[in-house]
Amino acid sequence: MGVEGGMKCVKFLLFFFNFIFWLCGIALIVVGVLVQVGLHKTLMMKNASASGAPIVLIAVGVVIFFIAFFGCCGAWKENHCMVATFAVLLVLVILVEIAAVIVGYVFRNKLSGVVQDSLEDMISDYQNGTAEFRKSFDKLQEDLKCCGVNGSSDWRDFRSDEKSVPDSCCVKVTLNCGVGTMTDAAKVHQEGCHDAVVAYLKKNILWVIVAAIVIAVLQIMGIVFACLLMRGIRSGYEVM
Repeated sequence: MGVEGGMKCVKFLLFFFNFIFWLCGIALIVVGVLVQVGLHKTLMMKNASASGAPIVLIAVGVVIFFIAFFGCCGAWKENHCMVATFAVLLVLVILVEIAAVIVGYVFRNKLSGVVQDSLEDMISDYQNGTAEFRKSFDKLQEDLKCCGVNGSSDWRDFRSDEKSVPDSCCVKVTLNCGVGTMTDAAKVHQEGCHDAVVAYLKKNILWVIVAAIVIAVLQIMGIVFACLLMRGIRSGYEVM
């Protein structure tokens, strides 16, 4: 009777953890979409590698969403085949996540180059870009309190006088405040946006790592509970 009660507890724990997985899947999809929109509408990243992280997040989120749903059904119906399939799929997801972490670790050294190229493209396209494009870059410079890629001098071709910058570079943003004030540290931010963007991205990567560790722990616990439940079902115990 003790084993029966234990298997019943395992069953509901597996169902509970799968519900958490399901929520994690939805969260990853939402985060992936927000990151993709942020990179391509706010930062206007053109480098294809910049889309890698959000696409992986969305893909993993969709997979976890369906695996969790599958696991919930298997646990609730006490179906040995469904629970076994859930456990195998979860192991495969963990292996994919490990591979993604390795790729991310390798890619970290390319982050600076991606940001550099993207910001340079944004500056060269600023004059002929749409109003939305210019507004996005202006917001970036205002929020991060920076100017240009590596410094305000990156805007030397902004106007014919080679001494003007967009108003968003100004310490205090007002109309035409950037005219002729490129090297005036009292009026224009002299620091470039490259270091600020890289620092911002690295800071947020820490939160991604924490989330990944939490999800990985939940997944491993899910596999353990699935194995225990499979053993109980196969042994013929009634867990209801």
